[in-house]
Amino acid sequence: MSQLPDCPACGSTYTYQDQHLLVCPECAHEWDAANPSAEEQDGLTVLDANGNRLQDGDRATMAKDIKVKGSSLVLKVGTKVKINRLVDGDHNIDCKVDGVGAMMLKSELVKKVQ
Repeated sequence: MSQLPDCPACGSTYTYQDQHLLVCPECAHEWDAANPSAEEQDGLTVLDANGNRLQDGDRATMAKDIKVKGSSLVLKVGTKVKINRLVDGDHNIDCKVDGVGAMMLKSELVKKVQ
């Protein structure tokens, strides 16, 4: 039995083939395995605390309280975050936090606002 690739949108392993397309039953993402899109070729997939895909320009909120290293400041749950760009690395979100300013955050600490 041939091994199908994981879903590029959500990372699910339960993909199946429908004629020339590959389909993910969990997120309903469809893609052509022969022609990967530019997004899939990039390889940088950043997911929030709930598993939603983040993109440049998205808005998010803090998913849990964190202390800002080097200060007495605490970012509380629900604090608004404007994602400027996504980068590769440990702290993979370059963002602006309301009331604080520019900083780098880990994607596991934010929830995407729909």
